[in-house]
Parts: sequence; C-alpha cells; structure tokens
Amino acid sequence: MATLWWIMFWGAALLFAMVGALYALAWWRPAMMARLSVGQWLVGGGLVMPIVVLTGLVTAAFVLGERLIARPLEDPPLRVYAQAHQWDWRFGYDDSGSTTRELHIPAGQPVDVVVTTADVIHSFWVPRLAGKIDAVPGHENVVRIEADRPGSYRGVCAEFCGNGHTTMRFTVVAHAPEDYDNARETAFAEASR
Repeated sequence: MATLWWIMFWGAALLFAMVGALYALAWWRPAMMARLSVGQWLVGGGLVMPIVVLTGLVTAAFVLGERLIARPLEDPPLRVYAQAHQWDWRFGYDDSGSTTRELHIPAGQPVDVVVTTADVIHSFWVPRLAGKIDAVPGHENVVRIEADRPGSYRGVCAEFCGNGHTTMRFTVVAHAPEDYDNARETAFAEASR
C-alpha cells in the first residue's frame, strides 16, 4: 500500500512540475511558447503528456493492486474471521465460536481475513496492512493482510453504519511467529472472562 501511495504521489508531483514548468515558460518567455501552434499544444499537452504519465500510474496501480488480492498460495495462509456488529468487531480463529475483540496474527506471514457482518454494511480497514473491504450481510469477503514486524496496528470501520460508527475501532496485534499461539490463547482466556 505504501509503495503504491508513493508512486501515485511522485507521479502527481511530476505532472504538477511539468504543468508548472509550462506555465513558467508561458509567463517569462511568451515568444518562445507562441511558436507552438494550438494543435501542438493540444497534442503535446492534452494527449501525449497525460497518456505517458497516466499509463505509468495505472500500470503501477494494477501491478501493485493485484498483489493485495487474496490468491491461492502454495501453502494456504492462516485464515481468521472478522464479524462486524453495530458497533463492534469480533474476531475468530476457527469454527469453535470463540472470539476476541482484538485480531491476533503472526508477523511476517500472510493472513486471510474473512469479513462478514451480522447487521448492516460495514467496511474492514487496517490502513498500514491492507486496503478496505466491505462487510456485506449474507456474504463473505476475503482480504489478505500481512504485518512486516510485530506490533499493534489500528483498524476502523470505513463505512458509515449508524450513530455508533465512530466508536467502531479495533486493533490488530502482530506477534512473532513463535509467540503467536500463546498470545492467541491468552487473548481467548481474557475474552472469556
């Protein structure tokens, strides 16, 4: 996500600089700019420049965006469940029905999050780990997340879902892989109190 953001930022900065340079030339060297015909301005500034810059940006978006989609891997990733309720998230790790209020994942490993909802449309979003995905009643959506290192990552519901929407925050806690099972069991024990 961060790489895609930086590519978009620098692409927009390049386009801004190019337009600014043309504006500066038109302001300080009008005779030089007057040598170009209207057709040259339309083709060069209205077609060529945007096509070159936008083709690069769209290509980067498709290539990097494709990596965010949960695709089958040789070793299936850990699968966890996120269910939205007005105005809370509950996270499960198997079919036992046990849930926690924080999502615990191993760091450095891809994790597929199956996102559902018990009531209205919500949106699962952990900005530092992945893009948004909607939680739609009666439907399961899957988003793949991966934390580079252990730590806490804040998540939110990014879809207005009623008066309590602003309180619908959660935390994803990434643990070192060797500590993950113990941390998850501790979270279950705390949640059952």
